[in-house]
Amino acid sequence: MTEPDAAAPPAPTDLLEFSGELLDDVERAKLASLRLLLEDRARPHLAEWWERGHCPAHLREELAALDLEDDPALLRDDGRPNPYYTGFKHFELQRFDASIGTLYGGQTAMFRTVVREGGTPEQVARLDDRIGRFEYTGCFALTEPEHGSDVAAGLETLATREGDAWRITGRKRWIGNAAISDVIAVVAKDASDGAAKVFLVPREAPGVSLTDIRGKIALRMVRNADIVLDGVRVDESERLGRIDSFRHVSAILTSLRYVIGWNAAGMQTGAYEAALAYALRRRQFGRPIAGFQLIQEKLTRMLGNATATLSLAVRLTELKHRGRLTETLAALGKTWAADRVRETVALGREIAGAEGIRVDNDLARYFADAEAVYTYEGTHEMNSLIVGRAVTGLSAFTR
Repeated sequence: MTEPDAAAPPAPTDLLEFSGELLDDVERAKLASLRLLLEDRARPHLAEWWERGHCPAHLREELAALDLEDDPALLRDDGRPNPYYTGFKHFELQRFDASIGTLYGGQTAMFRTVVREGGTPEQVARLDDRIGRFEYTGCFALTEPEHGSDVAAGLETLATREGDAWRITGRKRWIGNAAISDVIAVVAKDASDGAAKVFLVPREAPGVSLTDIRGKIALRMVRNADIVLDGVRVDESERLGRIDSFRHVSAILTSLRYVIGWNAAGMQTGAYEAALAYALRRRQFGRPIAGFQLIQEKLTRMLGNATATLSLAVRLTELKHRGRLTETLAALGKTWAADRVRETVALGREIAGAEGIRVDNDLARYFADAEAVYTYEGTHEMNSLIVGRAVTGLSAFTR
């Protein structure tokens, strides 16, 4: 890999100069090293990996070697990095590729947060550092074949206490990174009281079987799995001790949803930069198409959407840091940002015309991957109902 002090790829488009004001030199240098690694180790193979649905799991070790999470130079008095650095890290990954962002973020954001917020102090002390170094890998298994947005009321995976262990039976679907994880954090319903609990189930435990979901049009490099749990035995010590209801699970997910703003801003920025580069090199009627009014109007809308979404991400991060990020704000941010992603990547694909449906030009990849962003972390419709309930005082949820 190129050394960090070599000429770095250009920094992402940031018209409002958030990165200059919110990050210090160490943080900016760390993000530059991330850009270098992605350009050197992934860019030459990106289109091929995406087209054949290959998961570049080997990149996790190389990304972990950058020490993006726990480098002492990044840590503040509370032992955590600057939250804006964390946001821009997600932004950089999604700007490059949504699948690689999920490959990394599923471990360092989703799985690590579930363990940190749901585990006992002893569990966190035992596992947290190892998770950050990718020495102990995991994924989060919530959704089921018949239950996505309604899983809170429809959870069917069952956990039955048997002395100092639990017996887990059920199915999970769309679980990202499951096939390349050491453990699966399984959300299951306690057979005795119906309360949700989370168990760290070894991927290779007897009774666990995984099948990759194929034929996807989005996040093709992510290994999403159908999981069957057939009487899987898990010790009580592997149950995350601070999660005793779905309310606890929901609170953890809400705390993570501010990240969708950074992801959405990153994906839009990547699509804008790819569209701009294409428009500058593509010539028609003797001049670059970037010089035509219709193309400039589309580029302007793309840039405006990306800039507005980044602004939203910054503000939601500030509110989270202050302990003021509510479920309503998280839902509003997600549904609005996902809408803007869809609009922005479609404009980019339009700019490239027929070439916009070829993955080699990047725009087709952003265009397809946006469909996954629009759905995961709660669908547009469900998040709209959460916001609608808050602003009207009337619940439109029905059974």
